[in-house]
Amino acid sequence: MAVAGVMALSGCGYNDLQGLDEDTKAAWSEVVNQYQRRADLIPNLVATVKGYAEHERETLEAVVNARSKATATQVTPEMLKDPAAFEEFQKAQAGLTTALSRLIAIAENYPNLKADQNFRDLQSQLEGTENRIAVARKRYIEKVAEYNKMVRFFPTNLTAKFILHMEEKPNFSVPDESAIAKPPDVKF
Repeated sequence: MAVAGVMALSGCGYNDLQGLDEDTKAAWSEVVNQYQRRADLIPNLVATVKGYAEHERETLEAVVNARSKATATQVTPEMLKDPAAFEEFQKAQAGLTTALSRLIAIAENYPNLKADQNFRDLQSQLEGTENRIAVARKRYIEKVAEYNKMVRFFPTNLTAKFILHMEEKPNFSVPDESAIAKPPDVKF
């Protein structure tokens, strides 16, 4: 009888669900890690660019303000369970991405900015960081999809619901897809 109980439990997905829950938390931590890397780079980028682009003060201030908003939200694993807090965090990060896109577009239109080695190095670091963020988001999205399938598929959905009290995790979403489909406007 005990052997039959153990055999039945082995197919319940308990360990798989726990593992996927930890995987999604780890993937989210990597997203946050990359956001922090970006936030740490921005002050150096802004300081370098300010020396060469005083006339673009408004854009630089927008980057600083967006960075401030993006880093003001404390990210915790509990945030993944709160769709409103998760959405607010995503909006702040989207605002920073938009501000940085404008800054890079301005830099491409000002040869004297591009000629400065420090700026080019920082710009390269920033572009690399944006790529790392994209990769970290992709990995998180994949882990959430895998986790959500496990939470919804039978028979593991029974374990998820009745034993572990697990629910689907929210994934990344974009508040206004049409706004990100077009390149940013750069006005001089």
